[in-house]
Amino acid sequence: MKESFPPQTNVLLIGASGGIGQALAEALSATALTILSRSRDGFDLTDEASITRAVAGLDGPFEIVVDATGALEIDGHGPEKSLSQIDPAAMAAQFALNATGPALLLKHLLPLMPRKGRAVFASLSARVGSIEDNRLGGWIAYRAAKAALNQVIRTAAVEAARRNPESIVVALHPGTVQTPLTQKYLGRHPAVTPPEAAEKLVKVLQRLRPDHNGGFYDSAFKKIPW
Repeated sequence: MKESFPPQTNVLLIGASGGIGQALAEALSATALTILSRSRDGFDLTDEASITRAVAGLDGPFEIVVDATGALEIDGHGPEKSLSQIDPAAMAAQFALNATGPALLLKHLLPLMPRKGRAVFASLSARVGSIEDNRLGGWIAYRAAKAALNQVIRTAAVEAARRNPESIVVALHPGTVQTPLTQKYLGRHPAVTPPEAAEKLVKVLQRLRPDHNGGFYDSAFKKIPW
């Protein structure tokens, strides 16, 4: 796993304190890896000034940027089961962290990526953000925020390709991952451990080509409908 990329590959991982983020940090540890996290660096995705300060101290360019941020439950507000449970503040918090935050990352980090050669920006999204794939309903705020993230990724991919034709900006679904925060929502859904999810995601990162730019893929590298 640690030999997946050449050691000189300059990789930036955001959100390394979460379950998937920690596993990705281990999986990518043989690269020239830079890590940003809230717990270690005080990096706050909902505060642009915090992002600006963090970016100012980075030493790019980064051939690969992985955004492993995001949350299903924020400030004790879990997914809604129906429209009657929508809370405006909770919904705004979902958008701030899961959609606006990654958009700000792209705003500040795209200039730190190569203008020539392969350059990958991958943000962890979720299958429930797929509008076409929504057959169960519920989880309104989280679904909507991830759908918004997907649109941010799709739009950023267009701009990135104008800057560098070999850019690859994608949304990735890591699968249902066993973490303390997701445990009570798993139900009967099959889940994988964080190291298993990280291994699959790294394999996807390896296989991405410029013609995948602007896509939404799962951990088996299958395309997910928007």
